[in-house]
Amino acid sequence: MKQKTIKNIVSFSGKGIHTGVLTNVSLLPAKENTGIVFVRKDLDNHPTIKADVSNVCSTKRCTKLKQGIAEISTVEHLLSAITGAGIDNMIIETDNIEIPILDGSAKEFSQLIHESGTIELSEEKNYFKIKRKISFTDEETGAILVATPSNQYQLEIEIDYNSKTLKKQKAKLESIENYDNEISNARTFCFMNELEHLLNNNLIQGGDLNNAIVIVDDYKEIKKVDKLTKFFNNPNIKINKNGILNNVNLRYDNEPVRHKLLDVIGDLSLLGRPIKGKIKAFKPGHKNNIKFTNKLKQLMTEEIQNTAPKINFKEQPIYDKKKIESILPHRSPFLFIDEIREIGEDYIVGVKYVKQEEEYFKGHFPNEPIMPGVLQLETMAQAGGVLILSTVEDPENYLTFFMKIDNAKFKQKVIPGDTLIFKLKLISPIRRGLCHMHGKGFVNDKLVVEADLLAQIAKKEK
Repeated sequence: MKQKTIKNIVSFSGKGIHTGVLTNVSLLPAKENTGIVFVRKDLDNHPTIKADVSNVCSTKRCTKLKQGIAEISTVEHLLSAITGAGIDNMIIETDNIEIPILDGSAKEFSQLIHESGTIELSEEKNYFKIKRKISFTDEETGAILVATPSNQYQLEIEIDYNSKTLKKQKAKLESIENYDNEISNARTFCFMNELEHLLNNNLIQGGDLNNAIVIVDDYKEIKKVDKLTKFFNNPNIKINKNGILNNVNLRYDNEPVRHKLLDVIGDLSLLGRPIKGKIKAFKPGHKNNIKFTNKLKQLMTEEIQNTAPKINFKEQPIYDKKKIESILPHRSPFLFIDEIREIGEDYIVGVKYVKQEEEYFKGHFPNEPIMPGVLQLETMAQAGGVLILSTVEDPENYLTFFMKIDNAKFKQKVIPGDTLIFKLKLISPIRRGLCHMHGKGFVNDKLVVEADLLAQIAKKEK
């Protein structure tokens, strides 16, 4: 599956449900690996806010993001629609602090994306695959969220508010591809006894009773209806026999739990990758959705760090051995690194083809040859040396020196015929010729060696 973005720019406007501010929003196409990024066009220098769980600053009645000075709130419904449409990359330009609530669901967002159309990009989707059971429980609320392996993104949600009117409800989404038909149309909801608190705390300044289901648990609360008729300037507000204010008719018998499923999708999208797995949640809410997403993000980060770089060996390397010799001072039989495949601002990827005829195998367990661990570290360090020397204009005039090795671990033996792939990443910026790196070595996608290395470069003495 390839990454996707929208085909054309689409725009909409509306009030934020909590702030009441009018916000104009435009959805724009974005290139591969951009992710979902909000842009505050109303602020100086148009600051951006990455849709990432690390930027969540509040989960009070909605999900709010903040990066630097810029904030954007009530992002969950729009993010849910974006995920439901299979979009990986998008720029969202806004001119105010809150995404419009519109009708309280994600349907209008989904329709706009559908009208825009989507296009495939050149890069593949980068899924987070759930490989084992991952659980989260909040003892205070009784909320439980669980992720288990599945070949597609599935969700199963249950709510229980101990309510006379809103009984226990369940909803399932067997495939994210069914999102638009089964979930996007479900609107947000609240209880009548919450409204007074929300109004007193200026939290629904944009509410107009057309964008939420209001559930009445106690008919004694009919006295509060008079206050609502004044606040919303609507004399026709009544309580229906089913315990729902007559502002709306339910779109589904279980519309509230479907909306909770919608919210879970929006909050989990802040993981930053599409999910392959099944999510089950009991009594979810924004606070615990985000806590669970943080747990998944931590596991995902650990998994990424322990995943071998992908290399297309049909392509020519950036540096072959001859080019490496023009940079490093090492020579045979002590030049071990064979290729450099990637160089970034703070990382490098190198390859060592472990061959039977190498000198050290003659004496290091010749009947069962194993590459010495110290030579694995030396090979890793040589790749790191290329990274350091690539920062100077005349690398041939410099030498590289080991200063320190910490936390070296050897996970698995390396034998003739193995292809050893190293990735080294800077722990801190290179300063005064000192380079602090963390390196990992992989064989057949398995981590075999890792260490922290400190090296220094110095000009050759004339």
